[in-house]
Amino acid sequence: MSAPAATGPVSARLSFLDRYLALWILAAMAAGLGLGRLVPGLGDALARVTVAGVSLPIALGLLVMMYPVLAKVRYDRLDTVTRDRPLLIWSLVLNWVIGPALMFALAWIFLPDLPEYRTGLIIVGLARCIAMVIIWNDLACGHREAAAVLVAVNSVFQVLAFGLLGWFYLDLLPGLLGLATTGLDISVREIARAVLIFLGVPLAAGYLTRRLGEKARGREWYETELIPRIGPFALYGLLFTIVVLFALQGEAITSKPLDVARIALPLLVYFAVMWAGSMAIGRAAGLDYPKATTLAFTAAGNNFELAIAVAIATFGATSGQALAGVVGPLIEVPVLIGLVYVALRVRRYFPTTPVTTPVAMTPAEGSTRV
Repeated sequence: MSAPAATGPVSARLSFLDRYLALWILAAMAAGLGLGRLVPGLGDALARVTVAGVSLPIALGLLVMMYPVLAKVRYDRLDTVTRDRPLLIWSLVLNWVIGPALMFALAWIFLPDLPEYRTGLIIVGLARCIAMVIIWNDLACGHREAAAVLVAVNSVFQVLAFGLLGWFYLDLLPGLLGLATTGLDISVREIARAVLIFLGVPLAAGYLTRRLGEKARGREWYETELIPRIGPFALYGLLFTIVVLFALQGEAITSKPLDVARIALPLLVYFAVMWAGSMAIGRAAGLDYPKATTLAFTAAGNNFELAIAVAIATFGATSGQALAGVVGPLIEVPVLIGLVYVALRVRRYFPTTPVTTPVAMTPAEGSTRV
């Protein structure tokens, strides 16, 4: 995907599906909440079969969502990203130092009297984004290859650091500060399995699709014929995932509006601070717009699928921790969609650099941004 033209309103340059993406997402949320309330036992039925602790329908939706975007990545350009040390270093600092610490602080500031929700938010802060960030980055004309690399780095650190950081922020640090502690017992093997399934499978499929497709028919056919056909399925997978996700806890969300509002407030602050701060850091570090945008979205997004799986596996599907995990995407999805438009607006404040994003879309591609 290439950056849109420099002139004209953003909405006018988007396809019909892209232009009203926020509306489709909100409709999917409403549909999921409605189904969860209206169909008795639906949540239990959806949660009965799981993959790596995640409902099978959600797992399928995630795989469908991830595959088309990863099939767009120009893997032959990844070496240009790994050589960008400022981007990699700042990504690690923002994701694994600043992000978890900020969520820990906000959880205690806003929810000092609600330990279950507070613990759920801290778990969300520890689960760094490895999925939907690729969607937001793509929509905001970020650097697709940089996003793939940073997602891979986050995945490795997820496996290595999640359990250790969980112990630090839920047990050690609260104890040192004289605060209440909450145990978190999660297997590193389970986290590794979840990462392998929800990132490794679509990543391998996307890589093989590009490699074999270009070898058989050439790059021009791949970019102008195949990608437009499979691209829209990422949006379909995203919407399906959201419907199922909110159907799982529709009753809990709609029956506790004040609790949801209290959980939502620190999340709103978190997403705004992390995204704006990361964007400013990228600009100060001399990154161009595509890479600064990728840095901002990979730092602000969270892997709510993993957070929900950990909360359910550790505390139960009806726990406050699980509810806090579900509220995460309820807030994250519309906020980050809004930040896509903010990113496109502030693009003019970044230095002009040669285009490094993949081949520009043709009119025939339609809604292949997602």
